[in-house]
Amino acid sequence: MAIPFTAIPKNMTNGIFRLLPDGDPSTGMGPSTLVAPGAFTTDDKTETNHSVFQTADESIVAGVWECAPCREEIDAYPVHELMTVLSGSVTLTGADGNAQTFTAGDTFFVAKGTRCTWEITEKLKKYYLIAAG
Repeated sequence: MAIPFTAIPKNMTNGIFRLLPDGDPSTGMGPSTLVAPGAFTTDDKTETNHSVFQTADESIVAGVWECAPCREEIDAYPVHELMTVLSGSVTLTGADGNAQTFTAGDTFFVAKGTRCTWEITEKLKKYYLIAAG
């Protein structure tokens, strides 16, 4: 499964990486296209990413991602993902109708295969750790 993230380090000989809220100190954040264009709920359609680590088989990815308000129905979450919200707000509503809102400082996990509605209500910036397996 190819994960279309930008700014993956070319030299991964150092196994320690600092996650910075604004991405790479030299280049910042790069464009990202994980959200379908029709899913954005405002005129702002900005989505950026900076991955600081990715395994050779793309099964593990870590970085920072920022996205404008959007809403997506997800039949099966494609990866296991641990996230920490840096700013903004996202509400996840499970298949059972239970909604949980996460804001700055919250850390949460979504298991691969989870059916949910993902709704960013305020521009979201988050750290993430993805396990695609």
